[in-house]
Amino acid sequence: MKRISALIVDKPETSVSFDHPGSPAEFLRRLRRLVIDEAESVRQQLLQIWSKPVAVRVAEGYAIEGVQIVRVTPEGSVELACQRNMSRFREGDMLLLNRGDPLEEPRALCTLEVDDETRLIVSIDEPGVNWGRILHQRTGWVLDQGDIDLSQHVLDALDQVAKTTIGQQRILPLLMGRVEPTIDYARYERAYRRAEEWGLNEAQCEAVANAYATNLTWLIQGPPGTGKTLALARLVQLLVEDGERVLVTALTHRAINNALEKIAYLNQRGDAGPISFCKIGRRARAEGLRGVENYETFDQSPFTELSGGYAIGATLFATRTDRLSGVDFDTVIFDEASQITMPLAIMGMLVAKRYIFIGDHKQLPPVLTAKHREAWLRSSVFGALVGRRFDTMLDETYRMNAELTAWPSQQHYYGKLRCATETIARRRIVYRRPPTRCIDILDPETPKVFVDLRHRNTTTRSHEEANLICHLIAELLRCGVEPAEIGVVAPYRAQGRLIRNLLRSVIPDNDRRRALVVDTVERMQGQERDVVFLSLTTSNPAFAAGIADFFLQPERLNVAVTRARVKLIIVGSRHLLATAPENWEYRALIEQLKDLISSCAYRLAPHVR
Repeated sequence: MKRISALIVDKPETSVSFDHPGSPAEFLRRLRRLVIDEAESVRQQLLQIWSKPVAVRVAEGYAIEGVQIVRVTPEGSVELACQRNMSRFREGDMLLLNRGDPLEEPRALCTLEVDDETRLIVSIDEPGVNWGRILHQRTGWVLDQGDIDLSQHVLDALDQVAKTTIGQQRILPLLMGRVEPTIDYARYERAYRRAEEWGLNEAQCEAVANAYATNLTWLIQGPPGTGKTLALARLVQLLVEDGERVLVTALTHRAINNALEKIAYLNQRGDAGPISFCKIGRRARAEGLRGVENYETFDQSPFTELSGGYAIGATLFATRTDRLSGVDFDTVIFDEASQITMPLAIMGMLVAKRYIFIGDHKQLPPVLTAKHREAWLRSSVFGALVGRRFDTMLDETYRMNAELTAWPSQQHYYGKLRCATETIARRRIVYRRPPTRCIDILDPETPKVFVDLRHRNTTTRSHEEANLICHLIAELLRCGVEPAEIGVVAPYRAQGRLIRNLLRSVIPDNDRRRALVVDTVERMQGQERDVVFLSLTTSNPAFAAGIADFFLQPERLNVAVTRARVKLIIVGSRHLLATAPENWEYRALIEQLKDLISSCAYRLAPHVR
């Protein structure tokens, strides 16, 4: 067993420089300003979009016109149909069903649950909608981008943290860098032994044991494929066995569902005592959740009668509503914590006395729309706390082969990320039938390929790249690769929509087509496929320079290239790289992309040879 004295080591990582004022009151005042500015920025952006004519909103991808109400499903959702869908919308987005003017009645706030291009299913988020009036007019509807302002919940939490003992003595001192956790050595050794018995690797054992033994907090950094969800699930088992009440939360339902499914899988294996757990939230957000019971509110669940330990999966906002309000926990585990801002984290921290943050600040940061000059305000709670000597980095990937691991390891993880076994390191794609087209691109012995189409002046949509990717996917399917083992990452929703539309002719069967994921980096984090295409899309250097902090963001690039297990195919144009920007920050971002491209085998697209 690795001893406690070996746990604290000097690391090149440092936490975000905290340039915040010394008093808790000023610290909270700036966090409140962050929340208010973000809410106002989102509102103004939405009003600006809504002020445009319908035709312009449709052309820019912010609306779908000619929407028809087909039926209300038995589950209470609404099936819609349209003639054409070139929107930026994707499943999980909040939309507004209206007659053309989003500010006028009748209208209904809804969530897009199923997007099958011209067939859509939405769930209604607003109580008290006059369905008689809406169903009376089946045609002539418009779907616009929608939003619901939940900022007051966050502001209420910031008020509460200033007034409560747990806020004054635990939460604020931790976030302001004025307190560090201590480790109970007996608990550490007990947890380490259990983790070894379960077959966890050394870093996973360390992470689980430290998180179990801490009196206040611990961070688990999980680079791609290193088993952070497994570590989370094993930690939950240990804590619930001890009679603790554990909240598992995250920014997205997808992350919460993944964690709960891993807990369910381990429960079924039987190598630990069975534990009680469930999800609290809307039924629509639990569709496809395997082996996990879902209840709309905690009061509707059997857990109100339990005297022992249990785990609850729920969003941060559930703690501020009647779904979970008033329910206290011993430990809260934040998954994908690198995407959670400090104000959002405080909402979850208020319901417990111990805080475990699991994430990777080298992957996607929080999405902010307003400009915030201070780095500590822009940071995630994970980024703010990492590097303070109470974190463990998982360093063995079970996902990527050696060629795919090398670049992210050197660029983002100080060369520490490595393949867990030699078998994984040597893994290659296996075809049932060898490819007969684009053989040099699909060669199993070439795990990383850059395909150069040499197109010019594209911005957020490239038909050349979309056509080539669909052509290559058709060949992969002919070779016996299943759609569920193929993924496409695009930087823009418009490019993803274009590729999905073209795939309808490649994969006519709806279920098989939906198994092939095509999405932006944000939706691909946490997912993996055998073969992944990265469509760079943009070939206009001036356009790329204008959105470099988004398009070339290092964390986004890291996520994009680490989804593949055995084969990564980057499709783009070298004209994007043929620039010498004067801005040093943009120049550094371009150099990183060039470094990635140079680490790949170079291939010319078939039609430009």
